Amino acid sequence: MSSPTSVHDLTRQLRALGVGEGDVVMIHASMRRVGPVVGRAAGLVEALSSAVGSRGTLLMVLSATEDVPFDALSSPVDVADMGIFAEVFRTYPGVAVNDHPADRFAALGPGAKHLLEPTPSDDYHGPGSVLERFTRRGGKVLRLGANPDTVTLTHYAEYLADVPDKIRVRRRYVRADVGEVWIESLDDTDGIATWEGGDYFPRVFLDYRASGAVRVGPVGRCEAELFDAAPFVEYAVDWMNRHLGPAPHGSERW
Repeated sequence: MSSPTSVHDLTRQLRALGVGEGDVVMIHASMRRVGPVVGRAAGLVEALSSAVGSRGTLLMVLSATEDVPFDALSSPVDVADMGIFAEVFRTYPGVAVNDHPADRFAALGPGAKHLLEPTPSDDYHGPGSVLERFTRRGGKVLRLGANPDTVTLTHYAEYLADVPDKIRVRRRYVRADVGEVWIESLDDTDGIATWEGGDYFPRVFLDYRASGAVRVGPVGRCEAELFDAAPFVEYAVDWMNRHLGPAPHGSERW
């Protein structure tokens, strides 16, 4: 068995891929595919921080376990859904977390506060959202062995797309501080519209990658992917405008 990848080597690989000093980087990572790392998941956070430097900021979407009242700071990540790296990142020293039960993000670096707050209660992936600010800051998306359906930024494109009768949902959450709350948004689970191919999320990303706009290279033992947020959003909006149609049975799921 080969030895774990060092933080130094990970940093070098990230820089070779295109992660630079001062970058704002949103991470989707699978530790299983990255492989053994010196320091484990915390070692990967260290390497990412080193790659963006003291002026850069790291961003990651979190989830929360649904069977306990939500608390922004103490609710653990649903590791079965998001992976162990997300939980380690959440608890890493200096990481800030926003306070939204349906749209919890964590960020590390000088731009963290600006990225995370404020977050709209409803339509939390649309205008005024973390994803919008990330895109406008010239952010980059870094995928470390992640599945093609895990490009969270696609949700922002859903709000910008000119698709008729977008499907909306209203969901119940329980907060530790105020109890039951109801949040409305576009459907970020089953999609905003029908597509003959089913789940359009992986197709949008794979088509974008095929266009040549995604940088690809090794990080640890995985094939890593890096791309700029704004051009991807523009591409995703155009893809949805061309491929998605109205829902056949109405535009609400509640």
